[in-house]
Amino acid sequence: MQVKEILRVKGNRLVSIEPAGRAADAVKTMAKENLGSLVVMDGGRMAGMLTFRELLLAVAQRSGSLGEVRVADIMVRDPVSATPEMEVNDLRRTMLESGARYLPVMQDGRLIGVISFRDVAKAVLEEQDFENKMLKGYIKNWPA
Repeated sequence: MQVKEILRVKGNRLVSIEPAGRAADAVKTMAKENLGSLVVMDGGRMAGMLTFRELLLAVAQRSGSLGEVRVADIMVRDPVSATPEMEVNDLRRTMLESGARYLPVMQDGRLIGVISFRDVAKAVLEEQDFENKMLKGYIKNWPA
């Protein structure tokens, strides 16, 4: 299974924020949209990623308040990314080695989606369920 197959099922809806945006507004958007990450877009290009990890770290460093912290001050610049042709096992390895739970998917320098560790887990589970059903059907109908 490839990343593009997961994106096809998941969809390519992207929620973004500008680098000059307030981190507190990012939290509101993420809570409202039930998201763990936002793509940081600057002039139509991806400038970075902002995840709940960066937000929690910023809160911890500032005694529990984000105040007027800007997204650009805490976002991940040049995040590890995936390609649509990347195999899921390579994607999982990349996510585990980098510690990233959200990866932008890039094609020809363009952002085409974001894939989360949850998206990967769901896709693998569904693929395994399908394979199990097929194998059980094959075994059940095996000539005796």
